[in-house]
Amino acid sequence: MKPIRVGLLGLGVVGGGTYAILERNREEIARRAGREIRVTMAAIRESDLAVAQKKTGGTITLIHDPMAVVNSPDVDIVAELMGGIHPAKELVLQAIAQGKHVVTANKALLALHGNEIFKAAHAKGVMVAFEAAVAGGIPIIKALREGLTANRIEWIAGIINGTSNFILTSMREHGASFEDALKQAQALGYAEADPTFDIEGIDAAHKLTIMAAIAFGIPMQFDRAYTEGISKLTSKDIQYAEEFGYRIKLLGITRRTARGIELRVHPTLIPAKRLIANVESVMNAILVKGDAVGATLYYGAGAGAEPTGSSVVADLVDITRMATSDPGNRVPHLAFQPDQMHDDVVLPVTEIETSYYLRMRAFDRPGVLAEVTRILADLGISIEAMLQREPEAGEERVDVIMLTHQTIERQIDQAIAKIEALDSISGPVTRIRLEPLGPA
Repeated sequence: MKPIRVGLLGLGVVGGGTYAILERNREEIARRAGREIRVTMAAIRESDLAVAQKKTGGTITLIHDPMAVVNSPDVDIVAELMGGIHPAKELVLQAIAQGKHVVTANKALLALHGNEIFKAAHAKGVMVAFEAAVAGGIPIIKALREGLTANRIEWIAGIINGTSNFILTSMREHGASFEDALKQAQALGYAEADPTFDIEGIDAAHKLTIMAAIAFGIPMQFDRAYTEGISKLTSKDIQYAEEFGYRIKLLGITRRTARGIELRVHPTLIPAKRLIANVESVMNAILVKGDAVGATLYYGAGAGAEPTGSSVVADLVDITRMATSDPGNRVPHLAFQPDQMHDDVVLPVTEIETSYYLRMRAFDRPGVLAEVTRILADLGISIEAMLQREPEAGEERVDVIMLTHQTIERQIDQAIAKIEALDSISGPVTRIRLEPLGPA
């Protein structure tokens, strides 16, 4: 059987890793796929020509026009590994219009335009595979879409951005400030010069949007995801969390509730005894709770040339195996049959229900705690634990930290507004959400 021919759009970190794996494991991959998978051409920047020639040894066609790769008769599968929205969207839609299958690692493209792309692919009878778009080398898409298909997924909680996890690890282990930890991440190449997408939770929200669609059979709804980053966290809060037996991680959380779907990214206190709380540095981990299987954990490298390339190659193998099958017998792009997708309500963050860490600066005088606890009690918010620091020499104010039981966020919003209005409270109240992530 003749080889299936792949055109790479991009031969950078992920494209280079994909090419290297295909070359190194050529025979093993062919044995699994049933035929050889061969890269025939790649689109690169003119400035990258010398590097690309060195990577490929001059064995494939290198051109500077990605649309020429998409339209080439010598390409059966287009692997979009460029990133960004434009021209990636146009290239993917053109490949689909040409009747070609697509593999992409582009989480932003899918989170924002996945509904349009999957609709076009379904109409044309081609596959769009995207394992590499979420958590690099961790096969979480296949697990959600196929491995856990017997389950009604209840919730997903994941550390799905390695940059932010590295920063939080540095802050916890070395007592570094956020600013210093970010500089270290940039110096090591873990963070971009402009790290906004990573540290403000946008990258994680792109990935969470994709997982939520597969888990619950809903359209991509990135615009409804709540995002809050780690740039305002202090080493003080990380230290206090430790004293209570918790770690702080930037989590992407999506949960099915009776009132709708929660879709949120934010710093979160997790019990230190949980495995996911002990995932450090740039590693990723995702917890998935199914009604039949219970909680399952997926751990591994969330980025990098070959970890992400591993997922791209896995998608190429899947497409090669299924390329000649009837489209109606293939695994649906988002796990559910296209006519069975539900546009369930995605709850605003004010309607989520969780527990909270509250830290406030209070004047050290009688009656202050009584005022605060009365406000919480009037709003039906109960306290699970509390810590009050002794005042430092010459200081009139002390840190008071409270952990609450579960409540609805809008009630916490009301409580914080009333607490901050007290004369006995100095400055804003710090609020961090808390998730037990237990088996129940």
